[in-house]
Amino acid sequence: MKLASAAAIVTGGGSGLGKATAEAFAAKGARVAVLDRNAEAAESVAKAIGGLALAGDVADSASAEAALARAAAAHGPARILVNCAGIGVAKRVVGRDGPQPLGDFETVIRVNLIGTFNMIRLFAAAASRLEPLEDGERGIVVNTASVAAYEGQIGQAAYSASKGGVVAMTLPIARELAQFGVRVNSIAPGLFLTPMLLDLPQEAQDSLGRSVPYPARLGDPAEYAALAAFIVENPYLNGETIRIDGALRLPPR
Repeated sequence: MKLASAAAIVTGGGSGLGKATAEAFAAKGARVAVLDRNAEAAESVAKAIGGLALAGDVADSASAEAALARAAAAHGPARILVNCAGIGVAKRVVGRDGPQPLGDFETVIRVNLIGTFNMIRLFAAAASRLEPLEDGERGIVVNTASVAAYEGQIGQAAYSASKGGVVAMTLPIARELAQFGVRVNSIAPGLFLTPMLLDLPQEAQDSLGRSVPYPARLGDPAEYAALAAFIVENPYLNGETIRIDGALRLPPR
């Protein structure tokens, strides 16, 4: 699917990987709706790229439905969905104060996994009713997993479970939506220079970068965005999760 003139929705588009993706898609001519819980961040990015700002919660059905409706009213029905919204909370299963609060685990699963599924189901329902393009395609979904889905570190039980769920559901959903001409793929990033890592001291950032085999640095969100654009525009990519990590394999801690 060509990005030029296509209507796209990017969740978590107010910062990090989502922001870079929104910028890259807009630069290729897409009509981009930027969805983020942080309304101010969404507005800032949307203003810079000439897109549409949407404030909403990806894991809330009514909020997500309203956001998709506003995007469709402004840009027409979306044919592209990129799920970048996510959170990362590092906590041990058993810490100094006892077992990890169940609510902490549930929150990460809700945002990262349920939120991703919620956006897919709503997007796919609408995309399945669109007129097919020349090649029969109606829509494309790109999810954000993580290398932690494969090599979760100590303290990442919730995060790894949520991202592992994203990986696990990619193929079955791709198989199901194939009948409608809707493709589903995921990206599993390694260590990227996103807000979570930007909060670390520079020395810590440099140390993490040196742990990557090659190139020995943190990933640039623009590199994630370039891969997302490639997935959208390559019609034979379907049901796949692609690592982008400089050959990194996470150690236990």
